Amino acid sequence: MTSRVAYRVAAVLFLAGLFHLGVHFVAGGPWEGPVSWRKPVTFGLSFGLTLATCAWVGGVVRLRRTWVGLFACASVLEVALISLQAWRGVPSHFNEATAFDSVVTRCLTAGGVVLVVSVVALVVAAFRASHLAPSTAVAVRAGAASLAVALAFGGLMVAERGGSWKLSHGVAMHGVLLLPVLAWLLTFTAWDEARRTRVVGLASGGYGALVVAAAVFNAATL
Repeated sequence: MTSRVAYRVAAVLFLAGLFHLGVHFVAGGPWEGPVSWRKPVTFGLSFGLTLATCAWVGGVVRLRRTWVGLFACASVLEVALISLQAWRGVPSHFNEATAFDSVVTRCLTAGGVVLVVSVVALVVAAFRASHLAPSTAVAVRAGAASLAVALAFGGLMVAERGGSWKLSHGVAMHGVLLLPVLAWLLTFTAWDEARRTRVVGLASGGYGALVVAAAVFNAATL
């Protein structure tokens, strides 16, 4: 899948999240809980941003298009099924009340596995990318690792059949966007590469500390 197609798919997912936010305001109902409009909103917005980011960073580290395509397909599957269950008024996760719900749960799990494998491929590509400037290399490697950590927290949430690690998952999710964007913005400054690398390194360390703090908070509230 080309980056252009991935960006378009990401835009559709993001708009789907905004659409469901509007539905929430019109239809009302609880924001939290297993049956709410929060899930299609947050999943649409998050997957839209993350897919666009992975397509961009994947291009920077020369990730194979196949992995971007798999990530895009899994993202669409996750958002579509979660939105479907929200419209049906039933939980999207851990729901095996009917045969159809069981199929949805298994498809969500399969999509999650594809996401994990795709992100692992992104991490490997980031650490193998020897053509990058040092500041960019630090940013994409720390960002890709942060995304992998976010999926690990997501796995913990699935294993515990609940959202105990929701904060940690959310905080770690978007390092793959924020850190490379910082490295890109620094290229417009008059700083030399050594200084830009130090700044990105400090930002990466600070972001990692933020993820650890979120994990400690979640662990303390278990």
